[in-house]
Formats: sequence, structure tokens, C-alpha cells
Amino acid sequence: MKLTQFFCLAIIAVLSTTRAQANNVDDKLISVIETSKPKIIALSPHIVEMLFDIGAGEQIIASTEYANYPLAAKKIPRIGSSMRIQLERVIELQPDLIIAWKSGNPSDDLARIKQLGFNVVYSQPDSFNDVAKELRLFGKLTGHSKQAEQVATKFLADLADIKKKYGNEKPLTGFYEVWSRPLTTIAKGSWPQQFLDICSINNPFETAETGYPQVNIEKVLQANIDVIIQPLSKKQAGVDGYNWQQWPILPAVKHQQIIILDADIAHRMTTRSLHALTDLCQQADKSRTYYQQNTDNKVSKN
Repeated sequence: MKLTQFFCLAIIAVLSTTRAQANNVDDKLISVIETSKPKIIALSPHIVEMLFDIGAGEQIIASTEYANYPLAAKKIPRIGSSMRIQLERVIELQPDLIIAWKSGNPSDDLARIKQLGFNVVYSQPDSFNDVAKELRLFGKLTGHSKQAEQVATKFLADLADIKKKYGNEKPLTGFYEVWSRPLTTIAKGSWPQQFLDICSINNPFETAETGYPQVNIEKVLQANIDVIIQPLSKKQAGVDGYNWQQWPILPAVKHQQIIILDADIAHRMTTRSLHALTDLCQQADKSRTYYQQNTDNKVSKN
């Protein structure tokens, strides 16, 4: 057997083992909690929202800060934040299931919760497809498989429609502003990069080493940016965004092609993220039309 074949088979074996172990973990948890609708602690706003989507919202007994959607979620007791989970409250509430955000909750608190013997499932949706997978998983875990399947299927069908409509448009060059101080954007592997890919927007910083690289303005000025995408939460609007108007040499600024997105929707990994995706694709299309008309009128973008 050739060495490369050996390594391929070894990798396949490792991946198969890993998947089998993951499935075994899920199956074991399901067997523990399937006898009734479990009481759930949901340790992130996106987890709360997905549970409401599949009909399991009333089973949530506690969550963390900013779990504000849907409206009923605001009544859920809070037991922590992204910085700290109140372990004494977890023990007091005795949940049947805890769904934690793997990269968003304090790792030391999660380790302690596991040591205490609670049933813990981790959420880490890094893509739209992951959202559908987690909806189905949460359905199995909470006794709402049928509704979860319906929601996931519709979500993927809507996503496919958006890709079909906007995926082959003439590319624009865009700058996605994650944070203004320091100026921070996105790259491959980040959640928002898939928005740009689907809306046919090229990201000049896509190949940066980190998912959310800090950049200096000189690099942005060199990239001939057609559109600036500025996601802002309701609290940030008009306050925390970068002041792009000081750089009129940028085509996006000169032609006022600045797209504002609702960060509270765009950056939350739920079914509502498709609303933000559609909004971005539609606004990008308007920019294409603008530039096309100006090109037809022999007006240079620069």
C-alpha cells in the first residue's frame, strides 16, 4: 500500500471514529432525556432563538444576557453573560439539558458544569448549513423533531433561492466593517464571509490569517472599494461606526454606496440571518445598478 493511500485511509478512519463518537454522544443524551420535554438552560441568544423556532421555547428555564428575541425570551431568567456563568444558579435550577455556545461561553465555567454531571450539548454554527444541522439536533434533544425538520428544510430552501438569485451577479468589491476602533474586518472562516460570497461581493482581505483581522486605513484605500458594509446594532447606529466620509477618494464614499445592516440580525446565527443576507444582496444589487448607470453615462467611479 502506498504511503499516501495509508494516510488517506487513516484520516478517513479518524473522521469516521470522530463522527461515530459524536453520534454516540448525541444518542446517549437523547436516551437520557427523551422520556419528557427537558428543562433547558440555553447559554446564548442564538440558542434561545433557535429553540423558540422549533417550538421548545417554553422549556427554557434560564439563559444569558441579550437573549431578547422573540419577545417572550425577555422573560427568561438570566444566569450569566459571555464573561461568567452563575454556577450556583445552574445547580439550583437542576436543568435536564444545557446547550452551551462552545466559543462564546467561558471555557472554565463549561468545564465545571461538565464536572458537576449535567447533560451538556455544544452549539457552534459556523455556517448557514450548520444552523440547519443544529435545528435538527435540538429538535431531537427537546422532543420537537417534526417542527425542527420543517424549520430546517424551509431555511435551506430559502437559502438556496437566495444563492440562485444573487450568486452569479457581477462582482463588487466590498469592505465589511466589523468594528471601528480599531478598524476590523472579516476573512475566510468568519460568519459574515458567507454573506459576501452569496451576494457576489469580493473581499480584498479574504485571505488574511485570522477570521477577523485588524486593518489600517491605508490598506483599505488601496483596495478600490465599491461598497462599504457597516453592520450596526440599534444601540450603535450613528455612534460607533467608522467615519468614512473623511475618505472621499474611496469610490464607495464618493458615490455614497454605504450599506447599513442590522448587526443584531446579521451576526446572530439563526434563521433570521437570511433576512440580513437578503437585505445585503438587494442593497448590493442597487449599487451594481448605480455603477452600471454611471458607467453608461461615462462617469468614472473614481
